[in-house]
Amino acid sequence: MAKRVVSASILLLIIVPLILIGGSAFDIGLYIISMIALKEFLDIKGVKKDIPIFIQVIAYIFMTLIILGEVNVTNLTINFDYRLISSLFLSFLIPTVFYHERKTYSINDAFYLIGGILFLSISMSMMIMVRNTSLYLFIFLITLPMITDTFALIGGNLIGKHKLLEEISPNKTVEGMIIGTLTGVFISFTFYITVIDPAYNKIELLFMCTFLSILGQLGDLVFSAIKRYFRKKDFSNLIPGHGGILDRLDSIIFVILGYIFFI
Repeated sequence: MAKRVVSASILLLIIVPLILIGGSAFDIGLYIISMIALKEFLDIKGVKKDIPIFIQVIAYIFMTLIILGEVNVTNLTINFDYRLISSLFLSFLIPTVFYHERKTYSINDAFYLIGGILFLSISMSMMIMVRNTSLYLFIFLITLPMITDTFALIGGNLIGKHKLLEEISPNKTVEGMIIGTLTGVFISFTFYITVIDPAYNKIELLFMCTFLSILGQLGDLVFSAIKRYFRKKDFSNLIPGHGGILDRLDSIIFVILGYIFFI
């Protein structure tokens, strides 16, 4: 527990100033986080089969191009260049012809990388766009899943008896999910109508907070399923006691993606 508290404190001392400052400092910080997240995504694949170095370099290049292409956008609209998307598909699919053995690089590997790069880069780009749009909106979207997860853990430890999905995440309980959702919705709802927009439709806001709170927990389970598939406890050991970047961003990523339906 002490290790978790210390590492979390150090992480907050780094991340919070970047969020408050915004601008280029935040963009650079999130870009670095994105590169670490991609490395974890590639490394966990290496549990079953290592991706060739040349292909990994291409992955980092495309991740960079997609994220940096969105840093100045503030209208919450992804502005993809079709040439970039075409290049993404071609760059990962054509090498499957030249790597003759499936043990080295296959069509499954290609689509794993294409899907992973689009998933991570779009998620990270949206974080930048939301922060460019509003500091308070960004705080709302990242704290909602954090509060939900925290109280789901507390509630599960105190009164949790019924396992949620034991084969994916043995420690999650139905009682914890209910307590986490109720607490996350209450605090995020109050924050939104107090700080962001007091005139926002209360029924719609309640639905949005509930949807995002549940979605964040489902995102946590999705990432847990990925780790379970590759027989790993964490994506990495970067943050002592917490795992890797993707272990910390799992629910936040899904909340960020889910928010697009309410814009």
